[in-house]
Amino acid sequence: MRNRTIVHGVCLVLLTAALGCATLASNGRECGSSAKAVALFDGKTFKGWEGNLEWFRIEDRAIVAGTLDKQVPRNEFLCTIREYSDFELRLLAKAIGEGVNAGIQFRSHRIPNHNEVSGYQADIGGESGQYEMVWGSLYDESRRNTMLAIADAKELAKVLKAGGWNKYVIRCEGNRIQMWLNGLQTVDYTETDDSIASTGIIGLQVHGGPPSEAWYKDITIKEIR
Repeated sequence: MRNRTIVHGVCLVLLTAALGCATLASNGRECGSSAKAVALFDGKTFKGWEGNLEWFRIEDRAIVAGTLDKQVPRNEFLCTIREYSDFELRLLAKAIGEGVNAGIQFRSHRIPNHNEVSGYQADIGGESGQYEMVWGSLYDESRRNTMLAIADAKELAKVLKAGGWNKYVIRCEGNRIQMWLNGLQTVDYTETDDSIASTGIIGLQVHGGPPSEAWYKDITIKEIR
């Protein structure tokens, strides 16, 4: 009886842990057999990244894309050298400037002999100017060229810090993509096209257009095994 009670207790613990993991995952937090979160940006150098450094700089331990001094002539991307598949990506981002537009690429790929990157993008921008509000939405950059999931503007307005730092969480596991902005889940998208790549680089974008800056910092990734 004593052994049976112990086994029953262990089962309850395991069941509780499993339910706990499901709850954490639904809130944008990873648990289970994942690897430890690691920094993708060391705050001082572009080690592990590649791109047109004419449009990217490091300031206050953040990557700054674009400039407020002149027009941004075309889309530019700073990309990880390494590719990732299933993961949870966390970072802080802010957008500055009239008509600012930017985004975070993932499961994406450089287009050969071109400035563009093709793949999923967690959108940034639309606080003012010519662009509509796109923070928290999922766009398919230079591939299907369409919004795959659009954040609820009314709910977004309650949490968005215009001109300030906003916390993005992007989770990819299999064909499911989930995104959170400042704790609000804005996307829960399931990819139905089996031809779409499930592995690719992480990229930081500044969109061509008016003088503007997109800032990115505290960038970490936890791979899901």
